[in-house]
Amino acid sequence: MRPSRVLIASLLLAAALWGVMFSPWTAPHIHFWLTMSGSALLLAALGLKFGGWRGQCRFSPREIALGLASAALLWCIFYAGHYFSGLLFSFARPQVGSIYAMKGAENPWLLAGLLLFLIGPAEEIFWRGFLQRRLAACFAERGGRSETRAWLLSSLAYALVHVWAFNFMLLAAALVCGLFWGALYRWRKNLAPVIVSHALWDVAIFILFPV
Repeated sequence: MRPSRVLIASLLLAAALWGVMFSPWTAPHIHFWLTMSGSALLLAALGLKFGGWRGQCRFSPREIALGLASAALLWCIFYAGHYFSGLLFSFARPQVGSIYAMKGAENPWLLAGLLLFLIGPAEEIFWRGFLQRRLAACFAERGGRSETRAWLLSSLAYALVHVWAFNFMLLAAALVCGLFWGALYRWRKNLAPVIVSHALWDVAIFILFPV
C-alpha cells in the first residue's frame, strides 16, 4: 500500500474507532475502557507495521526525566486552563465533569494500569511515532516545511477524532495535548519522553490529581 493510502486508511480507521467510543449513538452501548484499550492496541499495531521503528524510541535517564517534567508542566497548563475556562464559559465545568464521568465505577488502580502501560504508550506509537513522522516524510518528498506541517496536521487530526463527543472542552483538551506532545516529539526525535509524558499525565489528570 502506498504511503499516502496508508495514512488515509489509518486516519479513517482512527476516526471510526473514536466515533464508536465517543458518539452519543454508540457510546452507551459499549464498555468505554475496553474499547479504548482495543482501539489503541490496533492503531499501535498499524504504527509498528508501517512506521519504520529503528531508532524511534530511545530510553535514557535524561529522556525519562524530560517525560516526567513535561507531564508535570502539562498538568499545570490544564489546571490553569480549567480555572480560567470556568470563569469564561458557563458550559466548561459541566463538560469537564462529563469527561470524568467516563471513569464510572471502574477500579482506579485498573484504570491507572491501562493508562500507564497500554493506552498512553499505544496512542503515542500511532499519533506521533507513525502519523506525525510519516506525514513529515511525505511532505519532505514534496519540499516545504515538512516538520511544521506534519506537527500541525497530526495535532489537528488527534483533536478532530474527539469531535464525536460533541464536547468543546474535550476537543480543546485534545488539541492542546496533540500540540504539546507533537512539539516534544518534533524537538527530541524520540518517542521515549513523549510516551512517558503521555502515560504519566493520563494517570495524574484522571486518577491521582484530577482538576
